[in-house]
Amino acid sequence: MSEDQPLLEVENLHVSFPIRKGFFQRTVGAVQAVNGVSFSVPRGTSFGLVGESGCGKTTVARAVLQLVEPTAGAIRFDGEDVAKMDAVALNRFRGRVQAVFQDPFSSLNPRMSTGRIISEPLRVHRLTPESQIKAEVARLLDMCGLPARFADLYPHEMSGGQRQRVGIARALAMKPELIVCDEAVSALDVSIQAQIINLLEDLQKELNLTYLFIGHDLSVVRHICDQVAVMYLGRIAETAPSDPLFAAPRHPYTQALIDAVPNPDPDYEAGRHIAPLEGEVPSPANPPSGCFFHPRCPLVTDRCRQEAPHLDPVAPAHFAACWETAQTVPAE
Repeated sequence: MSEDQPLLEVENLHVSFPIRKGFFQRTVGAVQAVNGVSFSVPRGTSFGLVGESGCGKTTVARAVLQLVEPTAGAIRFDGEDVAKMDAVALNRFRGRVQAVFQDPFSSLNPRMSTGRIISEPLRVHRLTPESQIKAEVARLLDMCGLPARFADLYPHEMSGGQRQRVGIARALAMKPELIVCDEAVSALDVSIQAQIINLLEDLQKELNLTYLFIGHDLSVVRHICDQVAVMYLGRIAETAPSDPLFAAPRHPYTQALIDAVPNPDPDYEAGRHIAPLEGEVPSPANPPSGCFFHPRCPLVTDRCRQEAPHLDPVAPAHFAACWETAQTVPAE
């Protein structure tokens, strides 16, 4: 494929889950977890999906990993539609795309040593001769900042940060091109978060990895991601390169998320006024008409209540879905 071809393309992705009731489990409705999400991730870059819990960002990640089946839309990896892959191509795809999960304790088998955890994909996919597996495990551990002796330890004998390094080493065993990081640092202490983020950045530079980074900590996402998309109730509210998005957010929801992040300067924090969002996130089983954000938006108009805004360009490479703030300009 051409180097200009994005490694991952998600086009108009929909994922819904049926609501069943009664003895016969009849379908009475559906939860629209993801509702028309589109984005692309160039090779060697990091793309972040952020938003409140329940906004659909993890469902997008699971759809990319083929852990849930999309209701509609397309997911293309290196130009090939994942849904149309045969068994051989799909097996190859699963090796090229790996995941690092939120909780490193629950994602590691407590009955297996670190050496067995990391070597299992090497054996299953026959990537390394049996005589070389021990050396390969040691190499992967070293890449992730752990000494070779950790191959004999079990998950309960390690700290959270060490377990997450093992999870990263397991993902690297398949020599992936794309790694989906689903809240990969949110379960760790702040000091450990910084170490894992630095490790991910070093590995990206060394191995030319591409990341799809799912998170709700805006400071982490801003640090590690080149492009960021803000999700609300299954839709993308705003997307832009990281620095412009945080410097000049154009959607009221993005502004509210950024305002909610505390500032380390106590004088600045004491002097600023924050207008918290009112109301609760609507149910994805019964979303509001028009703009999904209008029940909580301080800029709401009658048009917002009746007509859903499109994700339109508001600045070069910057898109927002808001009738009031999106002054359309030609996209570059």
